[in-house]
Amino acid sequence: YPDQFRFDYAVSREQKNAAGQKMYIQTKMAEYTEEMWALMQKSNTHIFMCGLKGMESGMEECFSPIAQKNGLDWKEFAKGMKKEGRYHVEVY
Repeated sequence: YPDQFRFDYAVSREQKNAAGQKMYIQTKMAEYTEEMWALMQKSNTHIFMCGLKGMESGMEECFSPIAQKNGLDWKEFAKGMKKEGRYHVEVY
């Protein structure tokens, strides 16, 4: 089901963003913020994040403004997705 699945990654040691800086998760996610936010409103959308523990703050940096714009708090929204089993985080 390629039309129902999207895989992307950010490797700071290997990739550069549009400004020529290291590519971090928040920079990669910023490319798709509106699209991802719309998808996260659907009950069948799952987010998987794997990597260093600091990546979680990158998600917050990316999605806090759009959550706030929609009258929500990102941390509470993410907590709700986790409770529903739709937000999966594997960090070390």
